[in-house]
Amino acid sequence: MPTAGLGAVETRDEGLLVTFNAGSSTVKIGLFALETAGPRRVGKGLIDFRRKPLTFHLVEGPEAFDVALESEAGEELDEVLSEAFARLGDHFDLARVTAVGHRVVHGGDVFAGAVRVDDRTLGEMERLSALAPLHQPQALRLIRAIARLRPELPQTASFDTAFHRTNDPIARRFAIPRELHDAGIKRYGFHGLSYKSVAGELRRREPELAAKKVVVAHLGSGASLCALDEGVSRDSSMGFSTLDGVPMATRCGALDVGVALHLLGQEKRTLNEVEDILYHRSGLLGVSGISADSRELIESDRPEAREALDLFAFRIAGEIARLASTLGGLDGLVFTAGIGENQPRIRAAIARRLAWLGASLDDEANDRGAALVGAPGSRVALHVIATDEEQAIAEEAVAILDRKD
Repeated sequence: MPTAGLGAVETRDEGLLVTFNAGSSTVKIGLFALETAGPRRVGKGLIDFRRKPLTFHLVEGPEAFDVALESEAGEELDEVLSEAFARLGDHFDLARVTAVGHRVVHGGDVFAGAVRVDDRTLGEMERLSALAPLHQPQALRLIRAIARLRPELPQTASFDTAFHRTNDPIARRFAIPRELHDAGIKRYGFHGLSYKSVAGELRRREPELAAKKVVVAHLGSGASLCALDEGVSRDSSMGFSTLDGVPMATRCGALDVGVALHLLGQEKRTLNEVEDILYHRSGLLGVSGISADSRELIESDRPEAREALDLFAFRIAGEIARLASTLGGLDGLVFTAGIGENQPRIRAAIARRLAWLGASLDDEANDRGAALVGAPGSRVALHVIATDEEQAIAEEAVAILDRKD
């Protein structure tokens, strides 16, 4: 497929940068003014491919708009993006856009940081698609569509796995034959852009704590945890795939591989059926049988809802304890992402299970959504920090485009 314009290089001036944060079924769009102090967000949007008709949700300052799109999502995204850009153009001068930055989930052992997109790097990303089949192809479709629509714009890619390249080799290894490890079957870790964002914000707010041993809990529809030592990733709950670790909205989290073997062997389920169960029918949805949305489960009085939330907190607390073992101690715990930032009841359930580690929650601060939710005297500092993956993408994009090599 032609990739005209992917290698274009332009000198950055005071213009606009667009970021794309592609999930498996949504795309978050950020619009940033390029200023001397760094990229500053001036707008954001969301396209949810699960909604029919497609809807572009746009936020500009205090104003928010929902615009129905006429185009449909096909194999190529040119029409959808062209229409979305037209809607953005109603509110912003898109002639000032000088570059585009993308979140790409998997960088494997190839990419240790953000890169400019060209034919070579795009090819490497395509070869990694098999390691992230739900997310990687979506990001690559966006990259190709932008290359066709705006071939003059340089594009960059920021990788979720890159932040975890600092993990010790022993933390990345499975107990499998060496040839499989050498072929790339190892622990990579994900949500790296979120952790980079939170680590940076923690350094600004609490530099003394940021220099210590901290676990960050990224709790959203996808959920994972990261062990930070002096702001550097040392271990993560997610491993080879985004299925691993703690339970999520619809994903199972850590699972005895024998379960998958049983489903494929004894029960004669197809590979597609098993994949659907583990990615889309498990987690909070699977345990509750009600909803994948923690807000709905909190409001429900059914015992299945309570069990799903209890299991969620139980597994998260257990994983935090494991990561504390990796770090050799625990000085701080940071909650982030949709659930972590907005669900005090879930924060409280997790903190209660960590009392033996010295975590003590301030119930009043937690209930009102304060940034510092630890009680006075808590041996583990408890914080809530909003993550901003698009800001991390924008900052990495600017750094790459400013490089002279």
